[in-house]
Amino acid sequence: MATFHKVATLLSFTRAAAELKYAQSSVTAHIKALEESLEVNLFDRLGGRVELTEAGRRLLPYAEQMLALAGEARGAALGSEDPAGVLTVGSMESITSYRMPPLLEFFHHRHPALQIVLRPSLCAETCHALRQGMFDLGFLMEAETQHPGVQTEVLGSEPLTVVAAPGHPLTRAEKVTTDDLRATQVISAEAGCAYRELFEAELNDGTGESLPFLEFGTIESIKRGVAAGLGISLLPSVTVADSLESGTLVPLPWTIPFEVHTQIAWRRGKTLSREMRVFIDQTIKFLSEEYARRP
Repeated sequence: MATFHKVATLLSFTRAAAELKYAQSSVTAHIKALEESLEVNLFDRLGGRVELTEAGRRLLPYAEQMLALAGEARGAALGSEDPAGVLTVGSMESITSYRMPPLLEFFHHRHPALQIVLRPSLCAETCHALRQGMFDLGFLMEAETQHPGVQTEVLGSEPLTVVAAPGHPLTRAEKVTTDDLRATQVISAEAGCAYRELFEAELNDGTGESLPFLEFGTIESIKRGVAAGLGISLLPSVTVADSLESGTLVPLPWTIPFEVHTQIAWRRGKTLSREMRVFIDQTIKFLSEEYARRP
């Protein structure tokens, strides 16, 4: 059943074999034995692609429940109530680098048997991976809090700040307008980032054209580009707090007309394992306190 679950989430016998550390022939044998036992085909092999059959889709949630229960049973048999195993969590850079360190430190010391694997992922990718069972949990930073096939818990409203280099002309303005921002170069994260898309929509609104954004790969590279005078940027406030304090970046007085919410998410209808419940509960505790302190 564990082999079926892995193939079903990855839709690849080869990748499933690699992650399970089995020979691919063993994975094929496991699936064949399960199909013969159930007397149904669980996968369609379409050339180089693998897809779940209707029977396979019906079996998948039961496989998840059985594996979660098996993990709890194993812990109970060993007399241990401490979470153990692996949780795969999708998250964007701003959450991983600037919000999660205290939470990860807590799990490292209090639950050392629980391995948390962080996968870099934008929000749309995270939702897709959760629905497909590729991630156990994920973090989203979106204006919307309702997502098809995904259950979320809002952790807080994520403060945002427009920043510029100290010598940028807009730093001398008492108030910065949207037209002011349209007239300057914007440095941004890659497309697919929620606050970038909201910012871009605001700047493009009513102009009839799409303003060019200078895309940098990471938040740190964006901050360096802004500090070097290449343009201005909109970033989560927590990611620029140190730079604002040191004076390498300066906030611009633009009233941000939208809001994004940081959320922890999992697949809707999924049976939560003990490890997932512990992670969700502690995430809500730690990060809700972080957002209450702002930024």
